[in-house]
Amino acid sequence: MPTKSVVVGSAVGLHARPAAIIAEKAGELGVDVTINGVDASSSLMIMTLGAGNGDTVEVASDDSAALEAIAALVEQDLDA
Repeated sequence: MPTKSVVVGSAVGLHARPAAIIAEKAGELGVDVTINGVDASSSLMIMTLGAGNGDTVEVASDDSAALEAIAALVEQDLDA
């Protein structure tokens, strides 16, 4: 599965609001996307990663458009 390393951009890390936004988008895509091996369509699973601002995570998907879409969200400050 292709992966992309991205730096978490949200000031609060991958916590409640950013995780919910990412999970909602991942669910809409209809393909498997993971962040550090956990299901990106589950905000609870994303939050269990404990990824903070500036941490590097691995986004993976067999669908290149989905991979780029989720990677771009992880890089943004979604809590602003």
